[in-house]
Parts: sequence; structure tokens; C-alpha cells
Amino acid sequence: MMFPGRVAAVSYLNTVPFIYGIEHARLLRAGLILSPPARCVTAFTDGEADIALVPAAAVPGIPDAEIITPYCLGAHGPVRTVTLMSDSETGRISRLWLDGHSRTSALLIRILCEELWGIRPEFLQLDDHTAVDRPVPGDAFLLIGDKVFDYEGRFAHTWDLAVCWRELTGLPFVFAVWIARRGVPQETVDMLTESLEYGVSHIPQAISYYGHSGKSYAQDYLTQNIDFHLDAPKREALTIFLEKGRRFLPPPNPG
Repeated sequence: MMFPGRVAAVSYLNTVPFIYGIEHARLLRAGLILSPPARCVTAFTDGEADIALVPAAAVPGIPDAEIITPYCLGAHGPVRTVTLMSDSETGRISRLWLDGHSRTSALLIRILCEELWGIRPEFLQLDDHTAVDRPVPGDAFLLIGDKVFDYEGRFAHTWDLAVCWRELTGLPFVFAVWIARRGVPQETVDMLTESLEYGVSHIPQAISYYGHSGKSYAQDYLTQNIDFHLDAPKREALTIFLEKGRRFLPPPNPG
């Protein structure tokens, strides 16, 4: 059966199994929109996509959407590609530069600053990544996605945010979930779930097909760092994360 719609998904290494499954399971013949996490949200809200993989923090602000499938982008241990990097200890961080590609990571770092580290740095938008190459004392950088691999080992301190969240709560973390517009047929959701299952069970093939075989870290990253299953502990963690994050989110527009 053809799905006459489009699916928005993140264009990072961590979604390679999902994309492979959608394109190769031959169940969900949907058009794909590949982009950074924040763009997946606008693709859904603007009506370009009926199904999307979106940052967890974005879900409460998206009308007419519901979480679907038992799959997600999460981590039970180190996630490796959502990090805070600095040459300063946490207590000496005065400016924290936020990668704007994921509101979930930006919200998570605010929670960790207040509840885990007890600091209140100035938050700045990291629009020009050349700033990472010329830090001043007290600077810290929230870096997400594939670019993190390029900066590993370049700073005196690196904090894996999934590890920090577990230190704070004892739980895994959910970075992104699949949502669908209400009214999307259950048959379509089932086809998506089967497609994702196919992709997650063919990770070596996905790595090879999309040209990542030359990346020595790809196999370990996708099998040991990223956890694709939205299990009960992750659902609990998602609920707690959204509850903690409410005080950092802007109030709803009454108009």
C-alpha cells in the first residue's frame, strides 16, 4: 500500500537505520524530508509532513499530534553526540553557547545547569560555529549531532548529557520521538513501525548503504550509544523531562 504523504526525519548518522528501513522495507512508500531536528518540527506544523521524527521537547507545543511507534532516539548510557564541551569546570562556566538545531538538548542543558550543577550561566545562541574554535575562559558549548565527532578530545572537559541526566534521575533519556497527525490511518502507523524495525535490525547494511563504512565509530555508535526502543523506562523519563522542562518553556500564547 502506498502512503500518499511525506515523512520528516533527522539527517544525522543516528537516523540511518530508520531511513534505511523506510526506504528498503518496501512497506511505507513515503516521500522523505531530511533535515536538522528543528526543521522536522516546522515541516510537520507547516503541513509538509504528516509523520515526523521530532525533538522530545517540541511535542507539547505541537497541536494535533500524537506519539506513535515503539521506536525513538534515546540512550540508556552515553549517547556521545549530545555533549557540553569546555576548558572550564562547570562551576566556572559563565557563558553557555547553545546549538540551535535541537530544542530538546537546549532544554536538557538548562535543567542540568539548575538541578545538577547549580549554575546560572549566560545562554547564547551558537549561530556561527567558528566560535567553538576561539573560546574564552568560562565558555562552554552545547554541541549535538555528527559534528561532535570532529570536536572529541579538543576540550579539557566533555559532559555527555545522557550520562548527566542519568546521574540526576537514574533514568535513560529520550531525545526524539515519532509523531503523526491525528487521523493518519493506523495501517500507516503499523507500516512505519515495521519499516523502523526492519532498519534497526539491519544496521550494518544501513551503514554500508549510506556510505558510512569508513567511519570507525559508526557501528559502535549505532549499536552501543543510540538505543532505538521507546520502552517503559524511557517513557517514564520522557514524562519527567517534560515536567521539569515546563518552567523553562515560554507560556502558551493566549491569543
